[in-house]
Amino acid sequence: MLDRPHPTPAAPTADPFALAKALSGVHFIGGAYVPARAGKTFAVVNPATGAEIARAAEGDAADVDAAVQNAAKAQKEWAKVPARKRGALVHQCAQLLKEHVDELGRLIALETGKALRTESRVEANVVADVFEFFGGLGSELKGESVPFAPNVLSVTVREPLGVVGAIIPWNVPMLLMALKVAPALVAGNAVVVKSAEEAPLAVLRICEIMNRVLPPGVFNMVSGFGPECGAPLVTHPLVRKVTFTGSVETGKIVARAAADKLIPVTLELGGKSPMIVFADCDFDKTVSGALTSMRFTRQGQSCTAASRIYVERPIFDRFVTAMKDAVNGMVMGDPLDEKTDIGTIVSEGQLEKVKAYIAEGAATPGATAHVCSAMPTDPALKKGLFIQPVIFTGLTKDSRLVREEIFGPVTVIQAFDEPEAVLAEANDSDYGLAASLWTNNLKVGLDLAHRLEAGLVQINQNLVVQANLSYGGVKSSGLGKEASLEAMLEHFTHKKTIMVNMA
Repeated sequence: MLDRPHPTPAAPTADPFALAKALSGVHFIGGAYVPARAGKTFAVVNPATGAEIARAAEGDAADVDAAVQNAAKAQKEWAKVPARKRGALVHQCAQLLKEHVDELGRLIALETGKALRTESRVEANVVADVFEFFGGLGSELKGESVPFAPNVLSVTVREPLGVVGAIIPWNVPMLLMALKVAPALVAGNAVVVKSAEEAPLAVLRICEIMNRVLPPGVFNMVSGFGPECGAPLVTHPLVRKVTFTGSVETGKIVARAAADKLIPVTLELGGKSPMIVFADCDFDKTVSGALTSMRFTRQGQSCTAASRIYVERPIFDRFVTAMKDAVNGMVMGDPLDEKTDIGTIVSEGQLEKVKAYIAEGAATPGATAHVCSAMPTDPALKKGLFIQPVIFTGLTKDSRLVREEIFGPVTVIQAFDEPEAVLAEANDSDYGLAASLWTNNLKVGLDLAHRLEAGLVQINQNLVVQANLSYGGVKSSGLGKEASLEAMLEHFTHKKTIMVNMA
């Protein structure tokens, strides 16, 4: 347990505004809150109102070095802790996080604009589940007996890599942090997380909560901007592994830096995920699944969002109508209001990017922009970053809206006639993260599932990332896997061979 003063309440709090203020101006390094060494901070804004809710510590190379040095020192002792004991401590963290689920849900809703009921509280629950899952895998860090010669005992063992640098995005920051931190810790590594500048608060709170259980320095958190804070973390000589979730462009920069140091890197870089709907599907279930697949409750701000929906022609018109009706029934409003289905876009820059795509699509000859739901009428939200979901029809496959990741509540629905043709279109993408198929013909479904170029293919469902299901893409969607035992073993340990000549 922490035995030094810290600015946040130990007990869960229902007031996210007070908690955000209390979290202002600090990193978490070496078991304690510390200000940025240069004394700089930057604004954290509530995207539903435009109001500043906190000031985050603006980290630089000096802050990163302090965090990494603390982590390197702590990791040597942490690696000596038996693996099952490490797992038990991480499991204990999960139980503590469960007590803070509502608090964390409210805080992430405040800083990202994601609706509390449909998104933020769900994410907080899944975070605790991820730590609980990996906490039970300590005993799985085992090696093999290798037959080499009768008089030679040859075995392999799994050892931690050292200090892991983790860089997370803003769309589901708590979950994506957990998917990196939990396996790294159980495997015996220490971690330094660089949070997203748009959403630094909830992950900072999680770090503090877990440090009540973990040894100081094992789990550290810094906030700041990519060039000044993220880059020094990737290039720090004591960081022996980097795990990154974000854009393709930034992912390539991270990969080059890791290559210069010859260290392993895991990259999750987004997607343009196809959803293929056959006429024999369970229609109502599929329409409901499309709402989930497109992550409309998250304003489409998801790497796995079904932003390309292909519908077999006999049910195309019916499907489009049903989709419009379903999205029109969703309530857009204050993210902290339990009645709200859809919150806001995370930032002004992201909002303008989404608007530009919508304008381009609407101006395309032959295209129709079906604008759905309704803007909130509350005067307190007039400065909020709200935007109505848009369903496009009539766009061709060469449209930027079909080919590029928009990361907003925009999907394109297109008709198809033949399975082979739709498979070719689905695979005609630089991305390969996720895909879904909706059909009652499992022979067709399984055949296409094997041939779709994606790391995760689901039939008649499109769940978000789940603990114990391997998650990661192919092509420009990244390198490596997360969320599974395989991810912990392959990405957070190295295999050592030990041979004993007994002759």
